[in-house]
Amino acid sequence: MDYGLQPIDFQNPETVPATTAAERAGFSRRGFVMTSLASGFAVASNPVLAQAITTDTQGLTVAEVKLPVADGVIPAYVARPAKAGKHPVILVVQEIFGVHEHIKDVARRYAKMGYYAIAPEMFARQGDVSKMSDIGAILSEVVSKVPDAQVMSDLDAAVAFAKAQGADASRVGLVGFCWGGRTAWLYARHNPKLKAAVAYYGLLEGMKGPIKPYDPIEIGEQLTVPVLGLYSGADAFVKPDAIARMRGAIAKSASGSEIVVFPNVDHGFNADYRPSYDKTAATYAAKLARDWLKDHGV
Repeated sequence: MDYGLQPIDFQNPETVPATTAAERAGFSRRGFVMTSLASGFAVASNPVLAQAITTDTQGLTVAEVKLPVADGVIPAYVARPAKAGKHPVILVVQEIFGVHEHIKDVARRYAKMGYYAIAPEMFARQGDVSKMSDIGAILSEVVSKVPDAQVMSDLDAAVAFAKAQGADASRVGLVGFCWGGRTAWLYARHNPKLKAAVAYYGLLEGMKGPIKPYDPIEIGEQLTVPVLGLYSGADAFVKPDAIARMRGAIAKSASGSEIVVFPNVDHGFNADYRPSYDKTAATYAAKLARDWLKDHGV
């Protein structure tokens, strides 16, 4: 329950004790494939509901949709202005807790700004993390089994879906948080047509493996899409040295990417449902993210 407050070894998630051996034995891909999105907050997120922000749906059209992907269909959450128009697209990429209420709320916030926001459930094939109570199990049984190639393909499918629904697919941006922040860097390399991305405290190294061939820090020099990295000064997951090396890498790129570090705040400072939330940092970061996307044509 200390996710965001103490370090987790992403390469060795067993260092976080499982709830019970029986519970761990019950996790299987067949049993946990998601056909619909979670309602409320993920069990393992231990939400602090008193401070959680809830964005209403006035003036919006919101829906859970079935998103066609390369090997079938996955659920996704869509929030867009109710008024018809060619709205620019924002891909909202989840934390390790999946598309739970916080990610849906972020989508609604961007929809209020005039965007067609879509949040695909990126873990749908590997597991329903919304019902899992143990962080170690989420990391080892689900997150570690999600191939980067699958993630890139699913995001491409989300853009295609938005275009088919009448959104302006010539203006696409991405906002990702934690796991989704890492994804933001990788998708910016994968899709050079992306206008801009924002990576909230995404891991820069440490997740590389057979199905995750690159860490963001390795591809920073290759970027052409502008990425704004929003990082924490007191983050056990992303060390200052890694941020410094990433800054050096993106400085050599043609992307114009930047990294902003918020001093004395923790990983997950935007997660308003968790103790790591910092209202001042989150509010200013949201302004930086909005301005970044607008300034780059999204």
